[in-house]
This record gives sequence, structure tokens and C-alpha cells, in this order.
Amino acid sequence: MKAGIKVFAPASVANVACGFDVLGFALNHPGDEIIARPRDTKGLEITRITGDQGKLPRKVEKNTAGFAAQALMNHVGCDMGIELEIHKKMPFGSGLGSSAASAAGAVVAVNELMGRPLTRRELLPFAVAGEQIADGAYHADNVAPSLLGGLILVRDNKTLDFHRIPTPKGLIAVVIYPHIEILTKDARNVIQENVPLNKLIVQTGNIAALVLGMIQADFDLISRALQDVVVEPQRANLIPHFYTVKESALDAGALGCSISGAGPSIFSLFNNTLQAEAAASAMQSIFAAEGIACDSFISPINSAGTIIY
Repeated sequence: MKAGIKVFAPASVANVACGFDVLGFALNHPGDEIIARPRDTKGLEITRITGDQGKLPRKVEKNTAGFAAQALMNHVGCDMGIELEIHKKMPFGSGLGSSAASAAGAVVAVNELMGRPLTRRELLPFAVAGEQIADGAYHADNVAPSLLGGLILVRDNKTLDFHRIPTPKGLIAVVIYPHIEILTKDARNVIQENVPLNKLIVQTGNIAALVLGMIQADFDLISRALQDVVVEPQRANLIPHFYTVKESALDAGALGCSISGAGPSIFSLFNNTLQAEAAASAMQSIFAAEGIACDSFISPINSAGTIIY
């Protein structure tokens, strides 16, 4: 077997409460592994997928990783033979950017195999196009942090005008993933298109304050800003016991708690490791009492994004 490039692309938390479709940050785990190898026959082929329970298409043009990689190859005029292996190590429909991670990992691996013709930032449009295959929307709030790491603000998705926001030392994310599935398309369907002016004012103030709080390492301001008055109230009913779980996180000392992406994962932020661990246990116990299995992930903000092994 020919030598290849192996990468790890991390999960991400999108929206970050008040930043619907414009904010997201990367986690250390879970994530996907992508392997790209040269092959004798020209063109791109997906030769192996694991961890998907047979759900993912093997055709390049219908697979998020395959589509992203092919778009990149077309862009640089590469006709070399490349085979992809996709190892899914995170759940589908979890609200943790599963498709974004696969797309990000694929473009990094293939770009590296081709001799790195593009910078990491230049890979973003191809990864976003790949994720669009999965949920039909062109947005970078999952893909950008998975690819580049950190907390990312996407000022405009259409032009991919994005900026990395510094995060304070000691910021810790707790993510609880209950084993129920919510597809991004379904979660988008429950959102009303019109937002009352009074809620728009509150939401705008919150996202501005959240960015400022991150830059100034002002945990009190971050806490006050982690409020979603627009999307969370519309999606909360899709997640059983959401408000009870949220209350348990806040009682444990969370700066804030909301839905990760489209859900059903729930994230909370802390500036204290012991509080984070206690909250993870408390949040899990609520789901367990209702017979719902769940996983928990505790992670600082991942500053690296997709890494090459």
C-alpha cells in the first residue's frame, strides 16, 4: 500500500448561543480521520468508509468529503490519482459538525498530497461547498473552526469574510450529546424567517458583547452575552428535557448554556475545570434518569483545527 496523508478534523460547536450561522469554535474531540493516498488510476475515488453504519454515499459527487476534495482538485487542475478513506469517529445529526469535519479533513489531506498548492485559509471555500451537500446551506460556522481552529466569526457567509476571535485562557467547553438524531434540515425548518425588532436588538447586543468579552477575557460579560432569544426558543422542544439540562449546567457554574448547532448536543462554557466536570456529570444524569444514553466531551477551545498526523 502506498504511503498517504492522514489527518484529524475536529468537531465544532456552531452558533455559540447568540451567533446563529456566524459563530463557531472547535473542540479537541471527537472528530473524523481522513486518509488520502496516491493511486495509479487518474481521478478521485473513495475506497473505504468506516463508522457510518453504511449511511454515507461512496460516490464522490454525493459525499461531503469527496465533493470538497474533487472541487479542490478541479480548481488547481490536478488529474493525479487519489484515493480517500473516511473514518467517521463522531455521530451523525449530533449538532457537532460531522459533515463539516469530513469536508475539512478531506481538503487538508488532498491539498497536502498534491504538494500544498493552497494555504489553509484558501481551502475554506471547497470545504464549505462539500458540507453544503449534506445540509443544503452554504455556511462556514462549523467548517471554518474545524479547518482552522479557534473561535471564528463569519461576517458574511456568501463571501466567506471570516475572522478569528481570541479566546481567554481557561475557557472550557462541556458538550453533552444525547443519543437522539436531529437533522440540520429539520432543525432549520422550525425557525421562523421573521424576527421581532425587540429580539433583534437583544440578540445584536449579545453577539457584540460576546465578541468583546472574548477579546477582553471578561468572563462576566461573556456570561451575560451567552443568551439566544431568537433560535433557541424555537428549537428547544426538539431536545427532550433541554431546559432542565440547561438549568443544571447554570447551577453548576456555567457561564452560559445553549444548543450546539442544530442539536441535539448541548454546550456550556466554564472558566473552572472542577465546575465543568461537575456540570457534565449533572447534565448526563438528567438524560440517564429519562432512559436516554448520552456522551460528554470536555475540551478547551481547540486552536489547531485540522491536524496532519
